[in-house]
Amino acid sequence: MGNSKLSNSTEEGTDLGAVLRNGREILLQGFNWESHKYDWWRNLENKIPDIAKSGFTSVWLPPATNSFSPEGYLPQNLYSLNSRYGSEQLLKALLQKLKQYKVRAMADIVINHRIGTTKGHGGMYNRYDGIPLAWSEHAVTSCTGGLGNRSTGDNFNGVPNIDHSQHFIRKDIIGWLKWLCTVGFQDFRFDFARGYSAKYVKEYIEEAKPIFSVGEYWDSCNYNGYGLDYNQDSHRQRIINWIDATGQLSTAFDFTTKGVLQEAVKGQFWRLCDPQGKPPGVMGWWPSRAVTFIDNHDTGSTQAHWPFPSNHIMEGYAYVLTHPGIPTVFYDHFYDWGDSIHEQIIKLMNIRRRQDIHSRSSVRILESQNNLYSAMIGDKVCMKIGDGSWCPSGREWTLATSGHRYAVWQKQ
Repeated sequence: MGNSKLSNSTEEGTDLGAVLRNGREILLQGFNWESHKYDWWRNLENKIPDIAKSGFTSVWLPPATNSFSPEGYLPQNLYSLNSRYGSEQLLKALLQKLKQYKVRAMADIVINHRIGTTKGHGGMYNRYDGIPLAWSEHAVTSCTGGLGNRSTGDNFNGVPNIDHSQHFIRKDIIGWLKWLCTVGFQDFRFDFARGYSAKYVKEYIEEAKPIFSVGEYWDSCNYNGYGLDYNQDSHRQRIINWIDATGQLSTAFDFTTKGVLQEAVKGQFWRLCDPQGKPPGVMGWWPSRAVTFIDNHDTGSTQAHWPFPSNHIMEGYAYVLTHPGIPTVFYDHFYDWGDSIHEQIIKLMNIRRRQDIHSRSSVRILESQNNLYSAMIGDKVCMKIGDGSWCPSGREWTLATSGHRYAVWQKQ
């Protein structure tokens, strides 16, 4: 879909669409909500040999620029690379080492809002005097106390939201994004993508030319009085509309799959098959643009806004790492939950690579009952999750890996 639009090339001759067309990415979210309390850039640098050996293609780093809050999501001086995660020097050493090990660095792009330095219109901190990109109140949307236009998306409340409809803002942001690429970032993750029109994301990608982009388009799943609706089509459609509006240049986190999967593992595996017999998330409709995940720094970690049931995470990984889409592994699960989980995740990643499962692999759902889900991915991998018993018929199948309530088979 839309591959004709993905044929720009950068100076290095990197085809912008190559990674999306290839579909063989595995991402690592390289931080959690508490990472700023530790010597983070140095910690990650020590882990890069393991990250590369495990097969990750890109590491999503926390916001690397100066921020009003320690986690990085209330940016102020976008051109300062000194943050609570470490100094500019340590960041550059990390980026250099990632490059050496051929793992891409993903920058967390927080451009929906920005904390002012001085009071302006209405007595609010909505001016940016004394720092690079010294915008006035005219950079801030009228709905968040500025003198700019109305927002082209949802408001991030309590802070000045940036008015992307203005040419001078976009020019400055594009200049900054290009600068991030010269620093050593190659991929972008767009924070709070609901906050401004996707057409601006399209422009930013076209101009700055990251190798891979993913947007955080997160809104609530569909719930009824009894819990999560079986049908999440309108939820996944909104994410798909956002991807489409980026000119199909960006992928998006598959919040639909996350929402359904974490209910399914509680003994409702029938949820994992939609009425058309396909996976129920963005993965079921547009897998080459669906970035699947189990938890992130918001849903899990110490914030735990929407956590995956902790005693079921390996069933979650057995699903996303064997299925189409672009899977993401969360730092906490990979490094903080013990050696056993670490090894189990690596085994699943190895099977994915060895059997050449990619973002567009076919899925045939074989069982989706209360306590059992099984599927065949491509023609060489079968998997099951849940405590119902199941195995593929035929002597050509051998067990590739298994653990608590999951198993994966491959054809020899």
